[in-house]
Amino acid sequence: MTTTTNHLRTTDQLSRDALTVLQPGFEGTTAPDWLLRQIADGLGGVGLFGRNITTPEQLTALNARLRAERDDLLVAIDEESGDVTRLEVRGGSSFPGNYALGTVDDTGLTRDVARELGRRLAVCGVDFNWAPSADVNANPDNPVIGVRSFGADAALAARHTVAYVQGLQDSGVAACVKHFPGHGDTNVDSHHAMPRIDVGLDTLHARDLLPFREAIAAGTKAVMSAHILVPVLDADRPATLSPRILTGLLREELGFDGLIVTDGLEMQAITATYGLERGAVLAIAAGADAICVGGGLADEATVVALRDALVTAVRDGDLPEERLADAAARVRALADWARRAREAVAEPGAETQEGTAPGIRSDGVDVGLVAARRAVAVTAGERPYEPVTEAPYVASFAAEANIAVGDETPWGVVGELTALVPDTRGDAYTLQDAANAANADGGTEKLVGEVLAAAADRRIVAVVRDVHRHPWMARALDALVAARPETVVVEMGVNRSRPRGALHIATHGAARVCGRAAAEVITGKGAGA
Repeated sequence: MTTTTNHLRTTDQLSRDALTVLQPGFEGTTAPDWLLRQIADGLGGVGLFGRNITTPEQLTALNARLRAERDDLLVAIDEESGDVTRLEVRGGSSFPGNYALGTVDDTGLTRDVARELGRRLAVCGVDFNWAPSADVNANPDNPVIGVRSFGADAALAARHTVAYVQGLQDSGVAACVKHFPGHGDTNVDSHHAMPRIDVGLDTLHARDLLPFREAIAAGTKAVMSAHILVPVLDADRPATLSPRILTGLLREELGFDGLIVTDGLEMQAITATYGLERGAVLAIAAGADAICVGGGLADEATVVALRDALVTAVRDGDLPEERLADAAARVRALADWARRAREAVAEPGAETQEGTAPGIRSDGVDVGLVAARRAVAVTAGERPYEPVTEAPYVASFAAEANIAVGDETPWGVVGELTALVPDTRGDAYTLQDAANAANADGGTEKLVGEVLAAAADRRIVAVVRDVHRHPWMARALDALVAARPETVVVEMGVNRSRPRGALHIATHGAARVCGRAAAEVITGKGAGA
């Protein structure tokens, strides 16, 4: 009888520990019944995405309902701001992203932006942000990092990562630096396949690891692993599943004692080779403490399958019970810190600040727009520039957005120009449009002809994003500027190509406030003009 009782108690604790280390997403803007059941049974966290958020008030109510089941639940979000926003997924972010902040290179400003973002998250009940990206964007052709990085210089990325961590955590929101050991020197998106970084140890330590090392010293509460293969560290397993990288390097060599969370485990870099459930077991065994399965998988069957896989692995001897218990303990420790931090920084009546406009601090300063304006770089053409005073035509040359950014969030300058110059018009032109033009034997000339016909006699504003990575876009832009030299060019991605046009404006990101800052320059209106 005693044996049976002990076995049942052990099984129950194993199940709770297994649930504690999971951080799943879910569908909808209200809490589904299955999620509430799993939280009551011990689920340690949830992940929020744009599909879960409509307004600050709705988000606050959602989180209050989740915490009604258990007040130590970690509520995480993937809110980098800039191009990757969940809080403002349908309108664009009120804060510029990392690349813009790194371009300004004022750590005080970065700290202020992160602190204000943290305040907004905390007011809505979010206490864990899967940000910032600490990746050094060493490869300008990187398809997934780009403007999500503070830049290509390791020291710059390190000091701004530290400032961002400090700002978030000053607001009572745990920071999570990512994607360890560094996703910047890749040319593959791990959402689709396994990236590989072939560099020596000296380069890895001097470049990729520097921002993580300094963030750890600054007290970041969490680190997110990358699904990348780094042969100099482990030739067989990606970082998320590698004991050498998570335990040997991150824990033992770098001395990190906080929470290690995986990047989305449903990404193809893991599931295509290992499968979701085996991947989860290998990740926890390697040293991860929390499993993120937020982006593509959001149902009870996934949570139960992962829970059962972890419990079975312990029973079968494939996962030490002590390792699962340690992982669960770290999740609970972070939840305890977050609860105490929320209480310490809570503003009287903060939960009633429903009328505060996005990005506006309680002191009335629009810190996001201030930062976006400071990040703008303007290169004048050969002729004197005359600001746009009559409604222009905006030709946006759009590449397919990566999964991290998503295609829900608007970008560009049409909306912001319209606010300053009513009746502004615009269209988006894609790689498919370029291909259709080529198939019709017209090529770039036909595509640009379509732009010129749509613009008629309006001034043209051409908007691009990472034009250096897209030859079709560069050809179209060159032909358009040749046909209409008065064209204004706005680069909203990584600013690597030569300036073109009567005025070349680099915003260093595509957040809504970046579009506003560009519109002010184009029209000569506003504080940033």
